Amino acid sequence: MQPFSIAPKEMAFSLWRNRNLVASLVKREVVGRYRGSVMGILWSFLHPIFMLAVYTFVFSVVFKARWNVESESKTEFAVVLFAGLMVFNLFSECINRAPNLIQSNVNYVKKVIFPLEVLPWVAMGSSIFHGFISLTVWFIFYLIYIGPPHLNALLFPLILLPLILLTMGLSWLLASLGVYLRDIAQITGILTTTLLFLSPIFYPVSSLPPDYRSLLLLNPLSAVIEQARDVLIWNKLPDWHYYSLSLLASGTIAWLGFAWFQKTRKGFADVL
Repeated sequence: MQPFSIAPKEMAFSLWRNRNLVASLVKREVVGRYRGSVMGILWSFLHPIFMLAVYTFVFSVVFKARWNVESESKTEFAVVLFAGLMVFNLFSECINRAPNLIQSNVNYVKKVIFPLEVLPWVAMGSSIFHGFISLTVWFIFYLIYIGPPHLNALLFPLILLPLILLTMGLSWLLASLGVYLRDIAQITGILTTTLLFLSPIFYPVSSLPPDYRSLLLLNPLSAVIEQARDVLIWNKLPDWHYYSLSLLASGTIAWLGFAWFQKTRKGFADVL
């Protein structure tokens, strides 16, 4: 049986060695998602545009919601809400797909030379692509209705780095567990839906009673969503001390998930 390294450096080196394969699989997945449709990949632009229009109408016209009680902007709530959803969607798309990654690629399992550990990276690449499209739509909307975004918005990809590492660690774990425990996919769907409403996406942390704020901040998505809004909308710099700690913690979780995947992958072929 071929040995699979669990060294932390292997987590990065594997991606680098197989970068062309990952890029090819991401491209195939993105194109394949829209193959056969009349407008093709144009749907990747139309979907976030439609959703942003719906959020703007529902929250600013129907509910007359305001994120900041001192603000009279009718579109601010939609802008703030969509910024939070971009972060959540990047996480949830990968996590919901993770339990079925190996099961839906059984032909790769039978190939000894295929690096199965890159499959979560493929899912992440596809999510990042659609996240980039959503971010482009967000920028255009913000420019039209509010004005030029702040320069701190350029830090947005950096803010997402801890989330990407955390998501990858959980994806490796769930991809492995999904082979042995088929119920994982159902449980994951319930948990991500729960996280949607337990994250400060539809409401600010400050709207909660003080006793509940600390509980909400235990959710790892909360800090990322708040920091993303800080750089995109409120023109604030991240708390670099907290960012460094979250980066270290997320990197550790990523490696633990990778190590678990490498340790358990030997049995994939027997189960499938």
